[in-house]
Amino acid sequence: MTAPRLVLASARPRRRALLLQVGIVPDAVRPADIDETPKTGELPRVYAARLAREKAAAVAVEPGLILAADTVVGVGRRILGKPRDRAMAEAYLALLSGRRHRVTTAVAVRFGDREGHRTVETAVRFKRLSPGEIQRYLDTEEWRGKAGGYAIQGIGAAFVPWIGGSYSNVVGLPLTETLGLLGGLGYPVTLAGAPV
Repeated sequence: MTAPRLVLASARPRRRALLLQVGIVPDAVRPADIDETPKTGELPRVYAARLAREKAAAVAVEPGLILAADTVVGVGRRILGKPRDRAMAEAYLALLSGRRHRVTTAVAVRFGDREGHRTVETAVRFKRLSPGEIQRYLDTEEWRGKAGGYAIQGIGAAFVPWIGGSYSNVVGLPLTETLGLLGGLGYPVTLAGAPV
């Protein structure tokens, strides 16, 4: 049986890298062009799930199995998206300093008229950051394009003494759940040649 064509509805290099880590290479990358503005009062988990579904639907004109995801950093009811500028990134890091927050990634897959969704949350604790640490991190520019203004897979790992849940979720794609969704829609998921 031939594997369906896999289309990744995301331009984020870390999602492609995570898929490659488990032996999956998308046949095409088609970032979804949707409005990512949160709705009034929308909670982080609901927001992430809505965006993942909308991204998958926007790219569904492509033939094959569509994989879309959205990652959100939430502090209470507040959504911390990708900071627009250094000042916003600084405010995010100051808010995260010394406290726990949640990273939510919603995954949506579509194959013809079949679809599946999963939403995964990971608790992350930041150490207390000094103003100097925040400024030095901002100088690295790593915060650009990152939900919450940090990257756990990079220098930002130095700020995280503890997580509760999926590490790959914090990076941007919960692998266990993603592989389950892909396999459930007929994509052959294997690790080192053995079916999962």
